[in-house]
Amino acid sequence: MPSARARTSPAGRFRRAAVLLALCAGLTVGLAACGSEPDPDAGTNGVGKLSAPEIEREARTAADAAKAVRLAGTLVSKGGTFKLDMRLKQNGATGSVTTKNSTFELLRVGDALYLKADAGFWSHEEEGDGKPTEADAEAADKLDDKYVKVPSDDPSYKQLRGFTEMDPLLRGLIGLHGEVVKGDRDQIGGVRTVKVKGGAEGQGGILDVALEGSPYPLRFARGGGAGLVVLSEWDKDFPLAEPGREETLDYGRQLPRA
Repeated sequence: MPSARARTSPAGRFRRAAVLLALCAGLTVGLAACGSEPDPDAGTNGVGKLSAPEIEREARTAADAAKAVRLAGTLVSKGGTFKLDMRLKQNGATGSVTTKNSTFELLRVGDALYLKADAGFWSHEEEGDGKPTEADAEAADKLDDKYVKVPSDDPSYKQLRGFTEMDPLLRGLIGLHGEVVKGDRDQIGGVRTVKVKGGAEGQGGILDVALEGSPYPLRFARGGGAGLVVLSEWDKDFPLAEPGREETLDYGRQLPRA
């Protein structure tokens, strides 16, 4: 009498072997899936694997090498709160500054610096009676919505130019203080980031560094609630040209006090 093994057809043995192989393969995949976690640095520039000081150094190197950037945000200082929205590059800048009472535009091409604002910005109160003089009002009307070239020897030239200097502005606004530590992962504008904090709680500032492409700084929360700035359009060039004659008013060697 033939044994059970002998009675099994070749086709039956093949199907049984196939089932066993499939079960083994499924078990292997399942064990591998259970025993591993997704790599958070997969598809990134690898900066997230570095230490906090190394990440900060990579971000500064990338920023120093960039030819242009857009900086927008709110800053708090002893003089009050103001908003910046500036496009900056090495030979100039364009954008706006908003304070509590007014907004003005700045344009710098090389060393030529222009200021543009409405009549309300140029009006100022005369000391004592609290009212602008007739001369002030006439001057403000002429300056309304015109580019005014800021004389290089005017007291306000250096201060206003500071808003248009790419490297000093970045160094002054995105510096961490205290011992730097690595923070959580995040996303800024759809780009994955890793945080670097000044101090364990971020009291010395919190910097978000891009994990995709170049490790540019993408956001900086200043310590002590002193403001938040977003940095974008890294290395994207933009046109800069001095305004036309019809857009410009030459006020002379010194701007009116405002």
